[in-house]
Amino acid sequence: MNLEKATLAGGCFWCTEAIFKRLKGVVSVTSGYAGGTMENPSYEEVCSGNTRHAEAIQIEFDPKVIPYEKILDVFWATHDPTTLNRQGNDVGTQYRSVIFYHSAKQKQIAEESKAKIEKSGKYKDKIVTTIETFSNFYKAENYHKNYYDNNPNAPYCMLVIDPKIKKLYNEFGGKIKEG
Repeated sequence: MNLEKATLAGGCFWCTEAIFKRLKGVVSVTSGYAGGTMENPSYEEVCSGNTRHAEAIQIEFDPKVIPYEKILDVFWATHDPTTLNRQGNDVGTQYRSVIFYHSAKQKQIAEESKAKIEKSGKYKDKIVTTIETFSNFYKAENYHKNYYDNNPNAPYCMLVIDPKIKKLYNEFGGKIKEG
């Protein structure tokens, strides 16, 4: 199996991890920090806004089961790519929307995908998602791993993540893992 990596930032990594780990063809999803200037930052350092990292996920996936284009379709559908440095009540540069590409092919696909979503008229406001060269990724602290699955009754999970998971099932039901 030849796996590929995708690194995406679409707001809080608790949300994005919960979404992407449910997709067929996704082998692993790791929450962490990408695109910043400090090595091995802590959550607190990233939240300060001084490191320039985004809360991100790194996905390992089988492109024969789920192509990169489909991963980007899910990305666009499950966060708001029109809000600069925020997702809902989460505000700061760490919550910006970014596609970090790992190859020239991923860059091309990301640019085409962004152009397609812009032309679709789905969003009335301008898409602010940036497409950047992948430079670094640091795993988040262990207490962030599987946060949604481990804390389903937490208010944040119920109010913010549950609606995104419902949207995922409604729009991409055929791409969801069983069980």
